[in-house]
Amino acid sequence: MIDDALLTREQLRERLLQVFPQGAAFRTNVTNPVAASTVFTALYIDAIEGSDEWLGPKHVYRMTEEQAAQTDAVSRAAYVATIRNPKGFVPGVRWYADNTREGIRDDTLREGLVAIGAVIERTGVPTTSSKPRYALTADFADLFSPALEGEKLAQAIATWQAQALNAGALARLAIVRRGAGRVSADQVLVTFPNGETRRMKPGPSSEITKAVVEVFATTFLTDPAVVFLSESGNKVVARDDELARSIGLTIQADKNLPDTILVDLGPSHPLLVFVEVVATDGPISQRRKEALEKLVAAAGFPAEHVAFVTAYLDRSAGPFKKTVDSLAWGSYAWFAAEPERLMIFTNSITRLKGGS
Repeated sequence: MIDDALLTREQLRERLLQVFPQGAAFRTNVTNPVAASTVFTALYIDAIEGSDEWLGPKHVYRMTEEQAAQTDAVSRAAYVATIRNPKGFVPGVRWYADNTREGIRDDTLREGLVAIGAVIERTGVPTTSSKPRYALTADFADLFSPALEGEKLAQAIATWQAQALNAGALARLAIVRRGAGRVSADQVLVTFPNGETRRMKPGPSSEITKAVVEVFATTFLTDPAVVFLSESGNKVVARDDELARSIGLTIQADKNLPDTILVDLGPSHPLLVFVEVVATDGPISQRRKEALEKLVAAAGFPAEHVAFVTAYLDRSAGPFKKTVDSLAWGSYAWFAAEPERLMIFTNSITRLKGGS
């Protein structure tokens, strides 16, 4: 049943950003202005699970500023009838041109709201059919009630996330929230693989560094150890010269030293891992990689036993998008929000392989 009360597109987008915070999968697709327009239109025509009304891209791109302002039940029902008529005309300033249809269908709906579980797709409609086939799930639609505010809204969003998002998605949100939102004056306690601890200044960089030492190292290295650890404003937090010498490496103060140097003592020849933490910028670019290779060569450590990693909080956030095009070939990218995954930037031709 259509309710005259309806949030504006701008208000809807603000709420989408709350429902899908930093760390949410497909975040760009489900929080951008087109997503807000799509959700608004679905609510406008009552394309909600259980109503038997369905949304198509044409409902979104044929919406006008003037039509959107008419939120009474009669005007909204008239809009639905107009869109059903191939020759129907909606007066006013159009939101989008007809050629945005594929973007709304593919990016916003199929690869966004449907993929994340906020929109259902009508069954029995052929893939090639132009019939409307999408509807907001009832629980998701409830999040956009103008009556929801403050603590009640926060609780409703948390409840929906717990029910609609899978365990991996929820874990990812929790990790990103902890890393991006930490404002406590308490220092970040980092526990090394050997049980020793170090305290670092609070902030996103320290949280990512903590994840690198405590999670990345134990996940991807057989017998990990920390050779060098630094933080912004304090170049050296920990340094193990004795360990470095035992594997044939001489560490000297150098502007090219990365945030963290790990070593895997498991292989017959130790593997040295340079890790650069990126909370804003400063990835392992081609220039940084070449500088580190020279540093290693000067120390007499074999280049074939060295790996380069850039560590981020989350791949959907700005820092990765800002720096991905400068990451060096032959290096890796790791994300604290997806700790068991590793992105490889190969500099050699490899054959494609299928996988899950």
